[in-house]
Amino acid sequence: MDISTLFFLSSGLFLGWTLGANNMSSVFGTAIGTKMVSFKKAAFIASTFVILGAVISGQGVSDTLESLGKINTLPGAFMTALAAAMTMFLMTQARIPVSATQAIVGSIIGWSIYSHTHVDIIIISEIIISWFTSPLLAALVAFFLMISVKSYLKAKPIPLLYQDAYTRLGLIIAGAFSAYSLGANNIANVMGPFMSVISLKELPIGSLYIFTSDQQLFLLGAIAISIGIYTYSHDVIKTVGTNMLKMSPIEAWVVVMAHALILFLFSSTTIHSFLMKNGLPAFPLVPLSSAGAIIGGVVGVSLNKKGQGLKIYELYRVMRAWIITPILAMIICFFALFFMENVFGQQVY
Repeated sequence: MDISTLFFLSSGLFLGWTLGANNMSSVFGTAIGTKMVSFKKAAFIASTFVILGAVISGQGVSDTLESLGKINTLPGAFMTALAAAMTMFLMTQARIPVSATQAIVGSIIGWSIYSHTHVDIIIISEIIISWFTSPLLAALVAFFLMISVKSYLKAKPIPLLYQDAYTRLGLIIAGAFSAYSLGANNIANVMGPFMSVISLKELPIGSLYIFTSDQQLFLLGAIAISIGIYTYSHDVIKTVGTNMLKMSPIEAWVVVMAHALILFLFSSTTIHSFLMKNGLPAFPLVPLSSAGAIIGGVVGVSLNKKGQGLKIYELYRVMRAWIITPILAMIICFFALFFMENVFGQQVY
């Protein structure tokens, strides 16, 4: 990879860093908020499984995002990712969990408007609908999972000492699964704009496996996400982990599991193919709002307690940011492209 390509790719790495800083709260925010898992341990587990999820399972969702708006120049991809990253950074500064999906989709629409390029209405409809369905699905999963866990503990009481140990282990396993699902689903937001304009040499690993160009990009993006997790995720973790709803460790586990299951269902090409082959309705392979899924889980747990303890203003503040994020990213992208083309003379489409 030459220096100029690496420079243009830097905005995608910046976006990955902001995604890690903002969305660590979705993976381990509740576990850290309940003091069941330390930040250092959580960050290590999350970073490891984000990378695995991105490299192993990121292709299906990335293909969907790439086809939304075929960004056809490297400077155009640079500015599209930079606008999304700037938007995510502003929201992270405000300690609000938002979705990199909302930011990058807003940016891609901004690029499409500026370049007079057709936007695939079907794909964008699927993505936007998922922003509404994923929190609802996560809330339902959390609500019924909480009922199931309560019923199980009532039928088979576990001594408090063992319950604490099992819950801590459950939070670690759920967090690892959640991080894998986040990497698989959200790496598209980080590297999707570059997949059409950067082609790296394939790297054979032994005689059985080839590390493709896209997987190399996914690895770089996932490393950037990991750095964001380690360096700048503390503040947003507080919003999800403690500010919106005070949770018991078991409730925290339920929230993370609901988040992980929803992201995984919308990322797994295996499940998608199985359902399609058997004539069943399949979940679309689209990048979801990780923040939407985790907040949906929190609301689901709260509903199980008849809404007690849920801080409505915090919920309103987050949901308001979900509307602002794609609009802000679109506006920033449009004017950034104008600046890139007319000041630096770069071809952005």
